[in-house]
Amino acid sequence: MPSKPIPESTGEMLTRTPPPHLPPPAPAPASRQSHSGLGIASFVLSIISGMALFCVVLAAGVIESSTPGGMDESSPQAMVVGLFLFAFMGLALLAAGLGVGGLCQKNRQKIFAILGVVFSAVAVVLVTGLMIFGLMVG
Repeated sequence: MPSKPIPESTGEMLTRTPPPHLPPPAPAPASRQSHSGLGIASFVLSIISGMALFCVVLAAGVIESSTPGGMDESSPQAMVVGLFLFAFMGLALLAAGLGVGGLCQKNRQKIFAILGVVFSAVAVVLVTGLMIFGLMVG
């Protein structure tokens, strides 16, 4: 395309050059995947159940060591500790189930689901191992 003179108010003549070739438009940025709601719930529940299980095991140890002759298995304290232990183990298993559900969701980030499954599995394995160890020793 030939350049055309452009008149200026000062009387000078400028030449217009065609615009340089523009690069193709950039592709649209990939939409960021959102976190899995099940994964977030799994992560939160696994943290809560893990801390609660730690507190229950700690309370059982304190009761055992502070009671002369050990904890009586038929005492109300032992029953409450046992109920809380099973309740928080169930919560940890629920967290693991939610984490597996979060892992099965498509087009979602899975980091919270992975962390929820790992944390709850570690809590369940540690507490179960501690219970088995206690049965073997006691």
